[in-house]
Amino acid sequence: MEILVIDAQGGGIGRQVIAALKKKYPTQKILAVGTNSLAASAMLKAGADNAATGENAVVVCSRKADLIIGPVGIVIADSLYGEVTAKMAVAVGQSRARRILIPVNHCDNYVVGVSDLAMSHLIEKVVEETGRMIAGECRKC
Repeated sequence: MEILVIDAQGGGIGRQVIAALKKKYPTQKILAVGTNSLAASAMLKAGADNAATGENAVVVCSRKADLIIGPVGIVIADSLYGEVTAKMAVAVGQSRARRILIPVNHCDNYVVGVSDLAMSHLIEKVVEETGRMIAGECRKC
């Protein structure tokens, strides 16, 4: 399974996701794409097998991925302080991949009902859902 983790800004969410996934699934290959070099570097240090940076990397890697993980802002143009371009949001949204979107209330986007969830709890849920998808138990529409 091709897992793609996308993050922006400092890559903190992506770093936590990758570290947790590598702890639970150490042989699973994970590609990290940052909207900037700082985010890509943080995810690479967390254990990503490869990393890339920028709009074109998001577009190309989204086409190849089976699973895309990242904050909900990766599907909203101009989110995350403007780091997510319209092309990035469309590429993630139109990808054939399953998506696990982490609900964070940040940068003018608010997901009602998640403001009290700790990031550690959200990361646990990401790992659980990823495990179901790796095992072929994914939920279908």
